[in-house]
Amino acid sequence: MSRKIIYIVYLIAALDVTWMFLQFSVTPYLAKKLGFDTLWIGYLQTTVGVIQLLGGPLFGRFADLFGARAALSLACSAAIASFLLLAIANHPAMLFIHKLPTVFMHVLPACQMVVADLSEPEKKADGLSKLGLCFGIGMIVGSTMGGLLSTRYGQTFTSCFAAAGNVFSLLLVLKFIPKTTKAQTPRTSEKKNKSLFDVGEITRLMKFPGVTPTFLVKIIAGLPSGIFQVMFSIIALDFFKLQPQENGYLMAYFGIVQMVIQGAVIGRLTARYSESSLLLLSVGVSSLVGLAQAYMQNVFHFCLIVLPMMFALSMFGVITDSILTKSVPSSDTGTMLGLCASVQSLLRTVGPTAGGFLYVNYGISSFGLIQCSVNIVVFVYLLQCQLKKTAKQKE
Repeated sequence: MSRKIIYIVYLIAALDVTWMFLQFSVTPYLAKKLGFDTLWIGYLQTTVGVIQLLGGPLFGRFADLFGARAALSLACSAAIASFLLLAIANHPAMLFIHKLPTVFMHVLPACQMVVADLSEPEKKADGLSKLGLCFGIGMIVGSTMGGLLSTRYGQTFTSCFAAAGNVFSLLLVLKFIPKTTKAQTPRTSEKKNKSLFDVGEITRLMKFPGVTPTFLVKIIAGLPSGIFQVMFSIIALDFFKLQPQENGYLMAYFGIVQMVIQGAVIGRLTARYSESSLLLLSVGVSSLVGLAQAYMQNVFHFCLIVLPMMFALSMFGVITDSILTKSVPSSDTGTMLGLCASVQSLLRTVGPTAGGFLYVNYGISSFGLIQCSVNIVVFVYLLQCQLKKTAKQKE
């Protein structure tokens, strides 16, 4: 039964990413049509980051308190509302209004919670990596479909199609996902009497051993690559001069690479090597990727860089999420994954402003150079921690 639920969750995750990338094929071009320049597109992305930064931990706590079905239902309903608002957006203010429901649009963290709850500890990293495989599939289908639909039928039709897709996802949730995926422990029963907005219950997780250092590594090492990802829609338009359909094909290529890495590489590596070693590897590769990005000149160069870049991003995300969820009780996995999601939201909050400043004043190479420098520092820190840990074990 648990295996069947996990497979359904994988399907829901793949569909969610598909609808999300349909939206990505609409928003930047609609923003340009409504008169947004690079700066205002940055403000729009920052708005999403702030909303989801606040919503991530609350949504995670909601999932822990009310269960998987309620959490996924809320996330899918929020997505439906957001896409319908995008479909009727005909004024710059509407682009900001349609982002308000994103406070609850956390389908992937909810899916991660279900997989983490139902997976054995030694298979947790592999189970979470399969969600990355779903992400790759959704990226391929959504990017390709989004480019074709927006080109042939327009942005309103594409947005309505994505809303209809989320209705289907919601029906899957109501039909197949159980009310809760957690063991009914005394701790779980006790938490149901506590408030959703209990900040102490959320920040309490940072006191568990190893959580704070890993969380800081997740933020610091992820910030430079996060800035690049946030700015990519602008880079595709301005630096690579891509049209919507070409951008869709490029995103589909990302999805193919991620699908191969998540499906065929990460699971095998997590079964053979320790999580600390793989975390070290991902940060080291990320520093080399930053160096390569600093010197790329065209979209062909970028397509070559995508291979190690997707490996580093995928490995880093899976390993840090696995370490963090293992560090807290199973009754708190939703809140922990909500905090992890808030890291991405934090990157989207500061990314547009920082990225816009760097791009305008120092060019695209500045992203790569900063990523290389920051990840080298983190790599040295992690290496020292690992050496100290090895030395203590020998004693």
